[in-house]
Amino acid sequence: MLVLTRKEKESIVIDDVIVVTVVSIGGDQVQLSIDAPKHMPVHRREVYEAIHHADETRQVDRPSDGTNR
Repeated sequence: MLVLTRKEKESIVIDDVIVVTVVSIGGDQVQLSIDAPKHMPVHRREVYEAIHHADETRQVDRPSDGTNR
């Protein structure tokens, strides 16, 4: 894991295509701006985990008889 220190208005660049900028810092919250290509989904971790949990649940609920319904 890479840990970086940034101030307001400073950015990091990931793989030449994603730019994460610190918009503001206040109290115990940091606002970030994430600029990524439209084909790259960006989610908060709790949303990402909920999506993947739902996907896993759907896979478990699929029939196992080999048919596609």
